[in-house]
Amino acid sequence: MAKIKEIFISSDAHESRVAVTEDKRLEEFYVERRTDQRVVGSIYKGRVTSVVPGIGAAFVDIGLEKNGFLYVSDIIEPKPEEDAILEGEPARKPHGHGSHRRSRIEDVVKQGQEVLVQVVKEPFGTKGARLTTHISLPGRYMVLMANDARLGISKRIDDSAERGRLRDILKELKFSDEAGLIIRTAGQGKDKKAFVRDVRYLSNLYQRIKRGAARAKAPACVHQEYPLSQRVIRDSYTEDVHRIVVDSKAEFHRIRGFLQTLIPGVRVRMERYTGEEPLFEKEEFDEQIAALFDKRVVLPSGGSIIIEPTEGLVAIDVNTSKFTGRRNLEETAFQVDKEAAIEVARQLRLRDIGGIVVIDFIDLDVPAHRRELVATLEHALERDRSKTNLVSFSEICVAELTRQRMRRSFETVSYQPCPYCGGRGSVKSVLTVAIGAIRQARRELKQSSGKTLELLVHPQVALHLLQQERGSLSQLEAQSHAKILVLSDPSLHLEDVKVQAAA
Repeated sequence: MAKIKEIFISSDAHESRVAVTEDKRLEEFYVERRTDQRVVGSIYKGRVTSVVPGIGAAFVDIGLEKNGFLYVSDIIEPKPEEDAILEGEPARKPHGHGSHRRSRIEDVVKQGQEVLVQVVKEPFGTKGARLTTHISLPGRYMVLMANDARLGISKRIDDSAERGRLRDILKELKFSDEAGLIIRTAGQGKDKKAFVRDVRYLSNLYQRIKRGAARAKAPACVHQEYPLSQRVIRDSYTEDVHRIVVDSKAEFHRIRGFLQTLIPGVRVRMERYTGEEPLFEKEEFDEQIAALFDKRVVLPSGGSIIIEPTEGLVAIDVNTSKFTGRRNLEETAFQVDKEAAIEVARQLRLRDIGGIVVIDFIDLDVPAHRRELVATLEHALERDRSKTNLVSFSEICVAELTRQRMRRSFETVSYQPCPYCGGRGSVKSVLTVAIGAIRQARRELKQSSGKTLELLVHPQVALHLLQQERGSLSQLEAQSHAKILVLSDPSLHLEDVKVQAAA
């Protein structure tokens, strides 16, 4: 029986949250704050401020706080959004991946030169954004590659008959000598009409960007990536999505307009949620979201995985825990390992874990079991839109893989270095606690409006509520005909919030 896939979007004055679920179980989860800059995927007309031969890169002013950096390999070596087999291309020669080593950055760009670049990795810490001159625009089923007229099909589509069918469609769709197309994995099985809609959408977008770039004076943003909800709709909405549920009237109309541009003429089941209970509470997502910060994840059999991020990599340990099985140790370990492989792939997506990941599965003695475990892990990883690569799988069942991450993870967005433990751990940020406090007050006032409510919080949270969130509190007071008193209590932990009726 097919699982029911749904997309839930909750948006308020502070943040947007999007949950992609199957049978109400989280498969993808995203958060975007109103204060966040949408830089990854955005396109800028920048100016080269300095060229550094020692690292083979140039620094480019794109108008952000820190200059972005542009490696020589991101100028001369095209990299499609998805690994793809390019149709009609001769086999790459060995020097293909290393050609940039013989190219010098000072021969490719000059100080003061204007360049059109796209952000591929957001600024983090002391580092500026990573840039590329190879502009790519994703659609639902295709990626447009600016200034690169090649055609390609995702390597993940491995059926030869399907590749042949898509190859024929691609040849008919080629629309420009200066831009190419790659069919994404999501395009498998789609008819020509779906690709024609995608090409029309991408072509219109590309033309707008070209006109904007011609008029702009560096540094300037000529195309900003879509807000979170629209990005998820573009990347995750397919015909098997049962419905899209949105709790904000304004967001509902924005998404409906976006869908008419993205897939005109296609009927999409959208619902606006107007219930009293918050959408994510009603759908019981809050507990699943809170569990994303837990190190231990319980498997269906009773086994578990332990996720331990370190400075250089993420270590994941698989344990049988309470599960003892019914036959023998090998069968018990095999069952737990297969469950763990599927759950690890899900957790990588949900937590947006990037970099090197090492998974210590339970040892398996039977070679056939090890081969099936590898196949299970590879199949589970195919669902991930981020680039993943299973590097190795040893005889002692230790898997090493890499996963690309372009944005800050949900944990780094929601937490800040802990002031109580000298930075060895993390706690929720002041903004996160303040948002939670307002939500708690709203729930309390819905049950009994027209009274005076006290919010007891840490001094930092109190200051934020009284300064940055005064408007939100006043609006809530007017809606509930109540008075909200924000009280500072230094004895409280930063994350503690107490809501009580005034004496």
